[in-house]
Amino acid sequence: MNKELFYEYLKKLNINLTSKELEQLEIYKNILIEYNLHTNLTAIKDEEGIYLKHFYDSLTLQKYLSPHNKILDIGTGAGFPGMVLAIINPHCQFTLLDSNHKKIKFLEYLNSFLQLSNVEFINDRAEVYVKNNLEKFDIVTSRAVADLRIIAELSIPALKINGLFIPLKSHIEEEYNNSFHTLKILGGELIKKEEFTLPIENSKRTILVIKHSQKTSSLYPRSYDKILKKPLKK
Repeated sequence: MNKELFYEYLKKLNINLTSKELEQLEIYKNILIEYNLHTNLTAIKDEEGIYLKHFYDSLTLQKYLSPHNKILDIGTGAGFPGMVLAIINPHCQFTLLDSNHKKIKFLEYLNSFLQLSNVEFINDRAEVYVKNNLEKFDIVTSRAVADLRIIAELSIPALKINGLFIPLKSHIEEEYNNSFHTLKILGGELIKKEEFTLPIENSKRTILVIKHSQKTSSLYPRSYDKILKKPLKK
């Protein structure tokens, strides 16, 4: 997907980018390719792949955002989806969280060019950060990060009541079927499951929209070792 196709496919999502936003994404793409030559950020290193599998894929979340949302992106990596969304949502506040210092350093370097004022970068373990920021966010998202039971425990406690946990996934059936009890324990309620295919390559994508409908016990999130060893289940 080149830049022109990217722009046209976004129109089908009712997203019309300004010339400034397109320019910022072009800068993002160029810096990502250059930085990736010496620091391993992503396996997707070509322009077409970045526009399709990073930028377009991230923006499929756009319809769920509202002005002035506070959004946490857990395991943001090289900024997907959080940094892409921050570019086109200046009236939302984004926190991009990753335990990998090299990736946060990249995002800080990138933002020295983009100069976004609506984003902060946090280098910390998710369970530690969330434990210190309970019920703070309107939306918590992640893209292809961990099994649903694991990422749900790291995400839902950070949401305000009625906030939304919106993980971006690919093949989800087994995770989805195993997660009902986990979501119930955490006070989460699945309100939407959106399935679609990525343009051009037609790979499967799934967006889950999970509402934080009941207060989560202060027991959660547990330490990451405990989450991995004993995911919440019946």
